[in-house]
Amino acid sequence: QVQYVESGGGLVQPGGSLRLSCAASGSIFSLDAMGWYRQAPGKQRELVATITRGGSTNSADSVKGRFTISRDNAKRTVYLQMNSLKPEDTAVYYCNRDPPSRWLWGQGTQVTVSS
Repeated sequence: QVQYVESGGGLVQPGGSLRLSCAASGSIFSLDAMGWYRQAPGKQRELVATITRGGSTNSADSVKGRFTISRDNAKRTVYLQMNSLKPEDTAVYYCNRDPPSRWLWGQGTQVTVSS
């Protein structure tokens, strides 16, 4: 059974950094294109960044130059390095395949950017 478990969220001041991790189990992880998604209060879930199985990346305009997605296939983990955080980055962050599977959303990890 495929499962993704996110971790690394927390409370950070504007301008700060966080590194999120997503541990995968139950799939041939190295073959999956993966993505980070987020959902802010009262808003729809949105795509933040993606990474192909070959390591090519893409990100939303709102986070370009600040967030970096990466993966370690040996550890079955995908990461999201978030720098220069802004209050508008406050959301629950999820990982999933790209495109996402409706069956594979996990609990997410809360990121709160506030002074």
